[in-house]
Parts: sequence; structure tokens; C-alpha cells
Amino acid sequence: MMQIDRRSFLRGAALATASVAMSGCNTMRGKVPSPYPQFTKVVPKALKPNDKLNIGVVGVGGKGWSDWTPMFQNGDNIVALCDTDRGQIDRGLKEIEKKGINPSQVKCYTDYRKMLDECKNLDTVTVSTPDHTHAPAAVRAMKQGCNVYVQKPLVRTIWEAHYFETVAKTNGVVTQMGNQGSSESGFRRNVEVLNAGLLGTVKEVHVWTNRPIWPQGMGRPEGSDPIPESLDWDSWLGTAPVRPFKEGVYHRFKWRGFFDFGTGAFGDMACHTMNLPFRGLKLGAVRQAECIRIEDKNDETYPSKSIVKMTYAARKGMPEVELLWYDGNLKPSADIMPQVVATLGSVPKTGCLIVGDKGMMVSTNDYGKDAYVALKGEPKMMSTTKHEACKLIPETIARCKSNQYLEFVNACKGTDTCYSGVDHSVGIIEGILVGTIAQQVPGKLSWDTGSQTFRNSAAANTLVKPQIRAGWEF
Repeated sequence: MMQIDRRSFLRGAALATASVAMSGCNTMRGKVPSPYPQFTKVVPKALKPNDKLNIGVVGVGGKGWSDWTPMFQNGDNIVALCDTDRGQIDRGLKEIEKKGINPSQVKCYTDYRKMLDECKNLDTVTVSTPDHTHAPAAVRAMKQGCNVYVQKPLVRTIWEAHYFETVAKTNGVVTQMGNQGSSESGFRRNVEVLNAGLLGTVKEVHVWTNRPIWPQGMGRPEGSDPIPESLDWDSWLGTAPVRPFKEGVYHRFKWRGFFDFGTGAFGDMACHTMNLPFRGLKLGAVRQAECIRIEDKNDETYPSKSIVKMTYAARKGMPEVELLWYDGNLKPSADIMPQVVATLGSVPKTGCLIVGDKGMMVSTNDYGKDAYVALKGEPKMMSTTKHEACKLIPETIARCKSNQYLEFVNACKGTDTCYSGVDHSVGIIEGILVGTIAQQVPGKLSWDTGSQTFRNSAAANTLVKPQIRAGWEF
């Protein structure tokens, strides 16, 4: 097993050349070092609007199914399927056959490394796997000049996020992170309302979720079970350290709470529920993070419940923002949002609250597409689609013409722009991952995005980079 240690990280940072210039949301984070392996720049194939993409699918079932099938139904070519579970590949082949395509034309793999080594005709790769495989598969694909659609969270560790960004920008490929609510017109309208400053000066944000709905807060099970013949367990582990297979513990859905494989409820859901305040308030760098409540803390999985307090840095003309994250069905107190309770009867089970000196906004679902506002002195909330003050705010963000998957497809063909490309996805995921480290390391952590280090915690710094098993380097 190969451990990329802290000393190597700092030595690489000292030797690295200047990082790729940031843009979009990432300008708020400043420049970051690029302590990554050297790679040869590969320019992606130029595509025209009427071209069909040649797509390689990494992660056929589960969330992957809803990622690649819209592209396939759009008429683009599925030329390779990769899944560690052969049953999911067979299901995918049957779906392809329904359109009259001979499934023997589709190459099938359980190891994405072999797929990328052999399939040199790919234009695009979708990555919809456990979190620890996102960066390894996507970075390899981008190094070959492939555009990538990668499910949220974009990556599992902070180091991977900036390596992802460096490769994407150097090679000029199109990327999209799968926080699909970003494509909703209601979401983009609510971002416009916040961008316009309707709430005045905002210093306080609360974001909460009813997740996890998978196991968290427990240790590693003992023993091992026979590996099913249909499962390539070594490829499922990928970059992660070797551990025994246990029936019904990791594959297919319960892996998310384990540190080696997932990012827990915070990493899973914040890409959705924090998306509105992150974009609407133009948040950038996190300065501090502290887990102020935690239940069932252990060394193997994320907690069953937690509250994490995060401080986002001041931006041009805007002050620091204190953002509190709640998971495990914890919520902010109803006392801080009487207008919400007066309107909706209770605090929504999931959503976010944004508090300014001129008013507040509450989102009532994971995706930020449904929201209400109340200005100072108003006793109840009103939908952003109906509030008179909101109606006066002009439309400034282009609306998605279809859905997030086809927005990506069209961007690959030069006719659209991805709303969740690296200029957004890397910035939001960095802050989220700082928060997940706070769930593992106690105390108030001070994060410096410029050096990509925690100023006051050696323990936290060991979690910035992943362990990478020998043979799975990327």
C-alpha cells in the first residue's frame, strides 16, 4: 500500500510551478499550489453540434443509471460499460439493446483502468461510483482528453479536488458535477434573488438534512464473507486499503458512511443543500471549521448526527459568513425563524435558512428550487415567485434548456456551458471537505486555502490527501 505522506505533499508544493489561474467562484479562494504528478497535456477532440459523443460509463447502476441513460436516449453512443458488479453491466446491455443496438458492440469492463487503457475512441466518461473512485477514474479520463460528468461529491479529498481542477483546466476538457438541482429554473432564480442583495448584509446561514439514511456511527464489522462471483471486489476497493468483503455492509449502497469510501451525509448532501447559499452569497474560502455537536463518533465511519460550524471568508464588499451544517435529522431551532413556522407550520425536514439584516430566505428542499422570503417587519414568508420585491429583480443567469445531463452533452459539443464545472464544483467541495475533516478531528480547525493546509492541526493535515493503493495511482 502506498501512503502519500505530508512531507511529500510539502515537497511537491515547493517544486510545483504556478497553479492554473482560477475563475468564477474559485477567485474567492485565491491561488493554490499544484503539488501533483506531472502529466502530458492532451487536447480533447473538437466536436460539432451534430456529432454523437462516444461515451464510456464508469458506474452503470444506482445513480449512474440516471446519469448515462439520458445521454444515451439523446442519441449519443455508449461504447463502453464499466461496473464492478457484472449484474449492472448486463442490465445496461439490455437497455442498450432496446434501441436496436447490438450489445456485442459495447465493450464491458469491471476495472476502469483497463477500459481507459483500451478504449481510445472515447470523447466523454461518466463517473458514478463510490466517492473514493471519483477522482482516480475522472483524472485518468481527463488525462486522455475526455470530458467528464462526475457525480457529487466531485471527489473524496481536498488534494484530489485541486488535482482534478489542474488536469481539467490544463487539458481544456468539459466537466460537470452531478448536483442536478443546479439545472432547475427555480434554483437559478433564487440565486439571482440572493445575488441582488435583497436580504441585505448576510452573516448567518443554516443548512440541514435528514441524511444519513445509510449506516453511520459504527465500527468496522469483523470477519469476512465469500465474494459473489458477479463482483470484482478488488476493483471495487480501487485506491482504498484492502479489507475483507462483508455481505450487505459496503456494496451496493451502504459504503457512503465509511471514511475509506465516502464523505458521509455532509459530503453527499451539501453539494445540493449548500448550493444555493454558496452561489447566492458568492462564498469562497472556508477559514475555520469546528464540529460543535457529534453523536456516535468512531474511527471508521462518520457520526450518526453532527453540527459543524464553518466560517467563510469575507468577499469584496461582503463580510464573513458563519454557516452551520446539521445532519442526522438535527435542525436549527424554530425560534430563529418565526416567520417560517408561521407560514409552513414547522421547520422543513431539509433545506437552508439565509439570514440578512433586511430579511431572510428559506429553502424547503434539497435542491434550492423552492424558496420563500420575508423582509424585515413581514410576519410571514412568501414564495420567491410571488413576492413583489423578488419580481423586480432581473433575470441574469441563463436557464437550462433541458436537464443537467444534456447541458453537459451540449457543452461537450460547444453549444452550451456547464453550470457545475470546475469553477464552481471545486470551490464548493473544498469547503465541504474541510467540514468533513472537522467531523473527524476535534477542535477549531484553521484552514488556509492558499497553502492547502490546516495551520493548527497535524492530525487534520493527514486527511487532506488520500491513501492510494499500489497499482491504483492516478
